[in-house]
Amino acid sequence: MSAPRAAIAGAAESARLGKVPELSALGLAIDASRRALDDAGLRPADIDGVATAGLTPYQPTALAHALGITPGWVDATMMGGCSSLMHVRHAAAAIAAGQCSCVLVAHGESGRSRIGAPGYRPTPDSPQGQFELPFGTAGPMTLLSLGALRFMHETGTTREQLAAVAVAQRGWAQRNPRALRREPLDVAGALAERPVAWPFTRPMCCVVTDGGGALIVTSAARARDLPRPPVYLLGSGEATGVPLLLEMPDLTTSEAFRAAGAAAFGDAGLRPADMDHAMLYDALAHLPLYALEDLGFVGRGEAGAFVAEGHTGPGGSLPLNTSGGGLSYTHTGMYGMFAIQESVRQLRGEAAAQVPGVRTSVAHGIGGMFQAAATLVLGREAA
Repeated sequence: MSAPRAAIAGAAESARLGKVPELSALGLAIDASRRALDDAGLRPADIDGVATAGLTPYQPTALAHALGITPGWVDATMMGGCSSLMHVRHAAAAIAAGQCSCVLVAHGESGRSRIGAPGYRPTPDSPQGQFELPFGTAGPMTLLSLGALRFMHETGTTREQLAAVAVAQRGWAQRNPRALRREPLDVAGALAERPVAWPFTRPMCCVVTDGGGALIVTSAARARDLPRPPVYLLGSGEATGVPLLLEMPDLTTSEAFRAAGAAAFGDAGLRPADMDHAMLYDALAHLPLYALEDLGFVGRGEAGAFVAEGHTGPGGSLPLNTSGGGLSYTHTGMYGMFAIQESVRQLRGEAAAQVPGVRTSVAHGIGGMFQAAATLVLGREAA
């Protein structure tokens, strides 16, 4: 493994998560950005790159203006929930190429209060409007349930095992005071909850929150001179999937997941077995099962039993979504930033539900309905 050229030198979330009606989506990004700058011991004048994604095309301009930053490098890549992971990858590449030296990667979204958050609704002439909406698939819960049911049929995964994903993550959330859902949960209780879209009940579906997060990405050499422990980018990958979920050649596995994961592990010169910790996107309970298999942590059809046997919960062999994840911690709509934040906290040794001895962590995200994916391999040591 070659020495990493970039590192995360600052990381912070907005002061509040959950319901924050007094701040817009931009306001949440500004709040998190100021906190990340403070965390890194830097000022806006030290930043020469800005990366952020929103449903409006000029989000980086608004953020830079509000903070007093004049960037010479900008990334507004918008690929849904994995956008922030892509931004970290792109920032590292730009720093290595000498295009900038210190990048603010920020996210803010008013997913619950809908303040300053333009809505997204497919128009009748869009691909979604023509080929998905007429059949009643009106959003993530109904669209993603199709693949979940096929996955269960082909792999033998049970609803009890789907529920076990929510239960394991609730176990982590109970240790995290900032998690939105912290009530005790068992498999029977998860299955008895209100149904949302078969096979999912409410605990198997993500929370809907307001929140923001930000990262400061700089060169590995510079990060070592800043006050906070560097978190090194050891490897990264990104990939596209299909324009429409119903065009997936196989509803039970993601080509984008496999490609992004393989690229990240190959870049790092590491294997899934080398990971001490994982943050795998969980808008719905089956998505971590896909990621466990597609990224190579377990074999085909083994993910459901792996979770049900306790391997991903507190005390398990692969601590997974230790903040509580999107199912119990927070989910603003584009969750990827919060996966990275927890990886950083674990590697720094400062997470609310800290796992002992975390030296490597993988953060993985989905974009849209399998339209894209991105993976970051992060480490506490440079090599």
